[in-house]
Amino acid sequence: MFMLSNFLFAVAKLVDFVLAAYMWIIIGRAILSWVNPDPYNPIVRFLHDVTEPLLSRIRRIIPAFAGGIDFSPVILILAIIFLQSFLVPTLKQMAAAIG
Repeated sequence: MFMLSNFLFAVAKLVDFVLAAYMWIIIGRAILSWVNPDPYNPIVRFLHDVTEPLLSRIRRIIPAFAGGIDFSPVILILAIIFLQSFLVPTLKQMAAAIG
């Protein structure tokens, strides 16, 4: 059973890392939206392509407020923080209970 425990612990660490990296990608996209970046820049295209699927889903549910303020990155970051606070410790506790 120690192998399953180690596997769940590794999955928890991987999920935590991926969520943290994605949060920084969202922050980078939000910062780039304050300036007028070159849309053909590969970094700008990567940030847009990686974040737009989730941000567009949030925008469909919650439209922009007066003045065109888009809160979808904030909502997505809060969802990531929730997952990091709930899912990752749950996986680690499951791994500890098995091992």
